[in-house]
Amino acid sequence: MLRKQTGFSLVELVVVIVVVGLLAVAALPRFLDVTDEAKKASIEGVAGGFATGVLSARAQWEAEARPSITLNGEKYNTVDYDGVDFWLTRSKDSSGSDTGFRDGYPYALNEDNTSYPTSLTDQACIDLMDNLLQNPPSVDTVANAENNKNVKYSAQANTGASTCTYVQQEGGSKHQFVYEIETGRVTVTLQ
Repeated sequence: MLRKQTGFSLVELVVVIVVVGLLAVAALPRFLDVTDEAKKASIEGVAGGFATGVLSARAQWEAEARPSITLNGEKYNTVDYDGVDFWLTRSKDSSGSDTGFRDGYPYALNEDNTSYPTSLTDQACIDLMDNLLQNPPSVDTVANAENNKNVKYSAQANTGASTCTYVQQEGGSKHQFVYEIETGRVTVTLQ
């Protein structure tokens, strides 16, 4: 007695493989687009948190009646924000001349109340990100970020423009945001 075996024919299996392949080809670009959108959302979130930290530090300074310290005849703005002392920008020097800055935006960490920074450095930008955000991503200099894949953002100071530029390192994207210290503005640029 012969039994008839049932199953899929070779033609049916080939058709199923082709259909699954077509679905994968159609879905892959959408998946890649979702990944890029996630990177964009990530930097927008970090930049938004950074901007909130900048404004919160300034608001704390205003709430404390604009505290300052006088060093060598110059008055410098400072504030304790969330347990960290910051040097803040000032709009006028002791002679009443404009400095080019608006009052009260974080400039650098105030570690000892005795020396206001003379220029903006990469380390100052790193310190700002590390201390203005509650749970900051890892950030380091451009050179160190190139050699360390665990660094999520590189930080670079531009003393002439008074800016800190933070570049996202994840997945080869070069999305960035810039903190303009003169005005307290944070701007995101998606690449």
